[in-house]
Amino acid sequence: MLLAPMRYKGYSWPHNPRVYSIDYERNMAVNKIPFGYYFLQDLGRTRRVMRGEGEFCGEDAYAQFGELANVFYEKGPGILIHPLWQTASAYFVELRLEQEPRPWYVRYSFAFWEDMSYYSDEARPLQGQPAASAAGTGVSPQFYKVLKGDTLWGIANKYALSLQTLIGLNPDLKNPNQIQVGDEVRIR
Repeated sequence: MLLAPMRYKGYSWPHNPRVYSIDYERNMAVNKIPFGYYFLQDLGRTRRVMRGEGEFCGEDAYAQFGELANVFYEKGPGILIHPLWQTASAYFVELRLEQEPRPWYVRYSFAFWEDMSYYSDEARPLQGQPAASAAGTGVSPQFYKVLKGDTLWGIANKYALSLQTLIGLNPDLKNPNQIQVGDEVRIR
């Protein structure tokens, strides 16, 4: 079977990497309860880490590695297209030359981190709310819709807020430790 080449931003691999792996991660918190017990709290899924290894062969091996290195130096996320796996918005975070120099052979490894903000619901004004905030600042309030596994602490971190600020923006929360899937939490 002939596979399409892997691509990232404007770069296409001349040969697909020979090793490719995806690490799925989940954040967990351990809360101590008196008398030796504990409670695990699922803080939700985090980024996927996509790693691989490959080689460039031939007279242009170092030129190919140089082109890949130039893509690594570009800022910001890009679309990573793998011939078999799900397409992902990702940051190119690691590129390593793996062996001693040889004239026509370069072995390398790489890592990409998934950009989760590309997939999540963006903050948006709550439907039916006026464009200006009630405080008269001229800034529209923005809300986040709670998903399974969300905590106020996690939402605060996602939007670079302190937990106290987030609670202050949501005075209607009776118990900040108990938010429900589908709740609208004000973030701005």
